[in-house]
Amino acid sequence: MHERAESFRECAKRTYDLDPDVVEFPDGTKTAADAAAAIGCTEAQIASSLVFDVDGVLVVCITSGANNVDETALGDYFESPASSVEMADPDRIREAIGWVIGGVPPICHDTAVPIVMDRSLLGYGTVWAAAGTPSAVFSIDPKRLQSLTDAASIDVTGGT
Repeated sequence: MHERAESFRECAKRTYDLDPDVVEFPDGTKTAADAAAAIGCTEAQIASSLVFDVDGVLVVCITSGANNVDETALGDYFESPASSVEMADPDRIREAIGWVIGGVPPICHDTAVPIVMDRSLLGYGTVWAAAGTPSAVFSIDPKRLQSLTDAASIDVTGGT
């Protein structure tokens, strides 16, 4: 197992009392479509952890691979609403969250950040999320994932 995937697995056990069955795919799972094809599930069951800069604050948005995050809808969730929402800088993600884009898991971040979750994921019995590398994933019940992350369930698509 890749050392970053193993680090994720150890963190999940230690911090969340979760023993994820990490599965690695040599060809990678960089996109939701790649992950779904490799796993044998629908794109909608891929729980992608995307990191946004919301008025200067990093926010992890766990979204269904079938959905595009509407930045206005994401910003509207926060007070005011947020005046600036954009994908976070990859270097900042690596430094603050501790993982690289494509491998950001929904848990085990180096820094505590707000987390929101695409409510459409809650309609599935199992979702698949990154496990520390772009080629490693783990499965989890989305309700358990929401509980572990204390994520607010929101409509990330803006109703479109």
